[in-house]
Amino acid sequence: MAGEAQTILLNELSVRITKGTTPTTLGRPFVEKGINFVKSEAISASGTIDPTTFAFIDEDTHAALSRSQLQEGDVLFSMAGVYLGKTAVVPESILPANTNQAVGIIRLDLTKADPRFIHYALSSPECRSWVHRSVAQSAQPNFNLRDIGNLPIPALPLVEQRAIAHILGTLDDKIELNRRMNETLEAMARALFKSWFVDFDPVRAKSEGRDPRLPQLLADLFPDSFEDSELGKIPKEWEVGCLGDFLGELVSGARPKGGAVEEGVPSVGAENVIGLGKYAFSKEKYVPREFFEELKRKGSAVRGGDVLLYKDGAQIGRKTYFDKGFPHCECAINEHVFILRAKRAQEQRFLFFWLDQDWMTQEIISLNSNSAQPGINQGGVRGLPLLVAPGPVVDAFNRISGDLTDRIFTNCIENQTLATVRDTLLPKLISGELHIERPRRFVGG
Repeated sequence: MAGEAQTILLNELSVRITKGTTPTTLGRPFVEKGINFVKSEAISASGTIDPTTFAFIDEDTHAALSRSQLQEGDVLFSMAGVYLGKTAVVPESILPANTNQAVGIIRLDLTKADPRFIHYALSSPECRSWVHRSVAQSAQPNFNLRDIGNLPIPALPLVEQRAIAHILGTLDDKIELNRRMNETLEAMARALFKSWFVDFDPVRAKSEGRDPRLPQLLADLFPDSFEDSELGKIPKEWEVGCLGDFLGELVSGARPKGGAVEEGVPSVGAENVIGLGKYAFSKEKYVPREFFEELKRKGSAVRGGDVLLYKDGAQIGRKTYFDKGFPHCECAINEHVFILRAKRAQEQRFLFFWLDQDWMTQEIISLNSNSAQPGINQGGVRGLPLLVAPGPVVDAFNRISGDLTDRIFTNCIENQTLATVRDTLLPKLISGELHIERPRRFVGG
């Protein structure tokens, strides 16, 4: 598997390879809060474990499932389905934790193997191909514990393993730091939007004779009283309108005759419309250059500042937003996606956050309720309710939130670059094509 490097079977580097059990098969229910229960979908493509996907079990169930209690440094291996072959190292931060029968637990002999190196070895393109070829040649569409134990791993000294893990891990650590920073930046932008346009905090404070705690120039933009509207109490002289009156453009994309091509211009689909700063170009779907130029002439090519809305299928209501300078290459959209452009560019961030409220997402989904085919049309989108705040207030929000979203997309672009470097280095380091001179300088000693 590893080019010219000698290999050793994974079970020779492990003290135990096992898997978990689904509690309900033992008559034990999941609970709302308790011990973290890690399913295969928690293992991300980037090799991290996503806590937002966890289920939970109680302490008695955790004790009963002693075989699959996780430890820091365990390497998890997804054994079936669309997550087959994905791996991650268990961090201390998610413990105590348990897992189910779809996740293999590789507990290593730490005198022979570094957990992060094993994760990278299992994540290498060559190992992934090995796994999928083995499954394709088998009658079973999954990997079993014996298969995992028989995976060949480059037979490198522990110090070299740690050096490789350090180099690749430094890139992944920076990617993770940027991701967490983006979560904080997005939370700040959402909190500002909610304060001004949902809770109306500055107006409420002024109406109650309190200090709105804003610079005077900002405080003066807000009235000091409310009035009734179809959306309930709103600031005086603000209005409720329809999205159609706010939009300058509402366009959708198209699919070229003959479908996608292997090379060309990236095309946005459902897998790309997943939220603020979470866009990744599809590696599988492209349109021909000439087709893209035609979309561009029609305004159906993505520009910085566009709001995208997924309009049919199971992902109705998904949204994303492109800040200035992002995407940093050309990009098309397919027929399942709307591009929304306000009449003024300064209103795009407000537009995204307005549409991305939970209740607005439900309004968008409800547009599909009278249709035999899941989907929403332009008329329905144009008729969505909109709070029309004065231009100076929206412009002030745009300036402040823009500093936050600009940083989000800077981090997003940096992460794409870091991931490209990691993905280039990983197979070369794992296979031995790139040799590390003096590996101890990376790990000390």
